[in-house]
Amino acid sequence: MSRIGKAPIAIPAGVTVTVNGNTVTVKGPKGELSQEINPNIHVEVKDGHVEVTRPDDERQNRAMHGLYRALIHNMVVGVSEGYKKEMELVGVGYRATATGQVLELALGFSHAIFIKMPKEIKVEAKSERNKNPLIILESADKQLLGQVCAKIRSLRKPEPYKGKGIKFVGEIIRRKSGKSANAK
Repeated sequence: MSRIGKAPIAIPAGVTVTVNGNTVTVKGPKGELSQEINPNIHVEVKDGHVEVTRPDDERQNRAMHGLYRALIHNMVVGVSEGYKKEMELVGVGYRATATGQVLELALGFSHAIFIKMPKEIKVEAKSERNKNPLIILESADKQLLGQVCAKIRSLRKPEPYKGKGIKFVGEIIRRKSGKSANAK
C-alpha cells in the first residue's frame, strides 16, 4: 500500500475541506483551491482530518492514491500557510522591478522583459547595494508558483562557468573549470 497515500491529512484551524462528487475544495485564510479527483479514488473528511482511499491494488490506482493525497495536502498547506519562493539574479547589470502584478527584468538582452503575473501570485523585487537582486514570489497554489518560477528561470538559466543567471536562493550551481585550467 502507498505509504504517502495511507497518511491522513490534518486540517488546521480556519481551513475547511469539502468533497463534492469528484471535486475537492479547500478554503482557508490565504484563499480557495479546488482539484478534480479521479473517480476511482475516494476522499473522505472525518473529524479533523482527510483520508484518501483506493478500491484495489491495481498499478494505476496505487499511483493515483499517493498523488491525490499529496495534491490535497499541498492545497491544505497552501491555504493555511502559503508558499514562498525566492529567486536571485546573478550577473552584472541584472535588475528586477515589480510594479503591481508586472515584473520587469533586465537580463542583459537589448530590451527589458515584462512578465504579467497571475492574480494568485504576489510578487516583490528587492535590490540592496552590493547584493544580488531578489525576486520574492508568494502564493497559496504550489503548482502555479513552481510553474511561474520555472518560466522566470528559463529566461536566463545559470551557466556553469561564471554562475550567471537566475537561480533559487540556496541553490548550488555545479561549476566547471575554464579552458585555461585544462592546459598543461
